[in-house]
Amino acid sequence: MPRAINTDKAAPAGGPYSHAVVAGDTIYLAGAIPALPDGTRVTGSFAEQAHAAFRNLAAVAEAAGSSLDQAVRVGVYLRDFADFAELNEIYPQYIKGEHLPVRTTLPVPLVGFDIEIDAVLYTA
Repeated sequence: MPRAINTDKAAPAGGPYSHAVVAGDTIYLAGAIPALPDGTRVTGSFAEQAHAAFRNLAAVAEAAGSSLDQAVRVGVYLRDFADFAELNEIYPQYIKGEHLPVRTTLPVPLVGFDIEIDAVLYTA
């Protein structure tokens, strides 16, 4: 039976959805944006926003009883694809391990922030 996960350690969900859903050995993490747990958006440099989004994603993974080390897929959505190189410098600070997950990085028309990240974790 799928189980919804929500936590006050990450930015609130931006709509009527859960932070994550646990289904068997798989955890699906919703998109994390650069915001604080109180909902305040993190503005500033791309690096500041990326770190905030990754911290939110990590907090949700922890609330689901896992960690980003268990990621098998990561999706990264960038407002400006010129930030791709800087993303690649920040990414290994949060996504580590001997077997790195697959990743898709796409430019998308985000409004009000520069990055959103989602992931799928496998816990077996």
